[in-house]
Formats: sequence, C-alpha cells, structure tokens
Amino acid sequence: MRWRPDSIILYAFDLMHLDGADLRHETLSLRRSILKFLIGSDESRIQFSEEFVGDGAAFFKACAAKGLEGIVSKQAIAPYRSGRSRTWLKTKCFTESTFVVIGTDRDRKGGALRALLAHPNSEGLNYAGAAFIALDSDARAEFLAEVERLTTSWAAFKSSRLIDVKWCQPKLTVRVKHLAGSNMLRHATVRGLIQ
Repeated sequence: MRWRPDSIILYAFDLMHLDGADLRHETLSLRRSILKFLIGSDESRIQFSEEFVGDGAAFFKACAAKGLEGIVSKQAIAPYRSGRSRTWLKTKCFTESTFVVIGTDRDRKGGALRALLAHPNSEGLNYAGAAFIALDSDARAEFLAEVERLTTSWAAFKSSRLIDVKWCQPKLTVRVKHLAGSNMLRHATVRGLIQ
C-alpha cells in the first residue's frame, strides 16, 4: 500500500450508513442492493464484492483449491451486528508448507516460543514469518536441541520487529500449518520436523 497506492482496489461488501441514515437495522440483502446500486458497474477503484449463493461446502472446497484464505457466510435476512455474531461465519482455509528455521524468538503478547522461518531461493533466504511450536514433547525437545546446535551469532534478517532472537544456521527444515492466501505466514504452527 505504501509503495504502490495507485494499485489499491477496495472491494465493498456492506453498507452501514447512507446520507446520515443508519442502515444497520436493515437486512443484509437490502444493504447490499443499495451498495451495488451506488457502486455501479464502471471501472472505478471501488468494486462491489459479489456473493455466491448455493452449496457452501463446494464453494469452500473450490476456494481451498485456489489457495484462498477462506470464505465468509452470512444470513441474508440479518441486520448488522458489531462484533461476533451467529449470523455470519468465517471459515478459514489452512495449508501446509515446508520452511527452514533461521531462529527463535518470543511472542510479544504471551511470551510463547516461536520459530522464525524462511524460504530458501536462488538469492539466499526470503523471510516468511514466525510460527508457534506445536510439537509433542519428544519432537519439541529434538527441535530445541537442533536449534541450540545450529546457533550462530549472525542475524539472518535485520528488523526492528524481531527482538530477543536466537539466530541459527538455516539447516533445520520443518512442516508448518498456516492460513492460505498470504505471502507472509499467518496463524502458523510448526507441526513436524523434516529429516
């Protein structure tokens, strides 16, 4: 967004207010029909987010096959409610990938140990993000021993966001479960070591 603001497109999916009128008590179907009319069909930077009606399980499977993050299901007759609600459901698509461990740090919120991960490529390493370590006790002990054995003093990546990092040589490969649809890891957990 910072480097290419001209490439940003907003996909609008709901309308809360219009010309001072509160529309939150109206049904989702009515709010969306008003929104669609307002946006029109031109090639503007604001686009209407189309809905898909039908077999939710089949649609979710198609989204997962395309590597998308997931789907949001909403009741068409529901009024808008802030926060969590029983009238809509987000269903996430997870996938598994392999990464090399370049170090460990602690989560800023809870202090849990995380693995710092990267993809090797022809130019070296491409930082992918962090993952919580969800291994059974034996595999966790093996992981920690291997990180300790591979510990190095050089920093793989310079970042003001990474603090209290224990860096290691990028020789340990792990299997990671993570949310699909993003270049950086999100909702990621280390699920196994690859020998």
